Amino acid sequence: MTSKERAVEVLDILEKTYPHARIALDFSNPLELLVATVLSAQCTDVRVNQVTPVLFTRYRTARAYAEADLQELEGLIRSTGFFRNKARALVGAGQVLDEKHGGKVPETIEDLTALPGVGRKTANVILGNAYGIPAMVVDTHVKRVSGRLGWTRHRDPVKIEADLCSLLPRERWTDTSHLLIWHGRGICKALTPQCSICPVAHLCPREGVKRSR
Repeated sequence: MTSKERAVEVLDILEKTYPHARIALDFSNPLELLVATVLSAQCTDVRVNQVTPVLFTRYRTARAYAEADLQELEGLIRSTGFFRNKARALVGAGQVLDEKHGGKVPETIEDLTALPGVGRKTANVILGNAYGIPAMVVDTHVKRVSGRLGWTRHRDPVKIEADLCSLLPRERWTDTSHLLIWHGRGICKALTPQCSICPVAHLCPREGVKRSR
């Protein structure tokens, strides 16, 4: 079995294990997802989902964020942490969207990462989940699980993204991120991975090393 075939088999098993794997952030359009993803930095998705209903009602367009009172916006997102930086990023992103993109969230990695507060991870979240464009999101779970599976030897998220995109079929990139995140949260945890109940342990180099000791 080649490394690509093995990786696809892992995905097939994880899809059966986590049939409802999806993004945990609540949103109904690309702008809402952009805002929610910016807020999710150093914050739980649960907390973000508690904050965004009021936010999405108060600010419905990019121009609304561009013209937002900074102190009012900070107050609404305070519980997500780093609220001053996040508020400035949302206002700045709103201004760029309104002035350069007609208020629409762009659909390219280049235009997205040019927005204040939007890095490559956030851009890929938007592409894959708001626009259905295959994109590989590399968060802490994806980084950890892909490394344990032997899919990458890198620590840099950009290099990990490149490795995973090279290894896996393009049409499965977005789902791969969801599956590895769910698996990382549920079984392949950082400090105490539950290898004894892992459905892909037989395909994991980490487990093979343990058995050979």
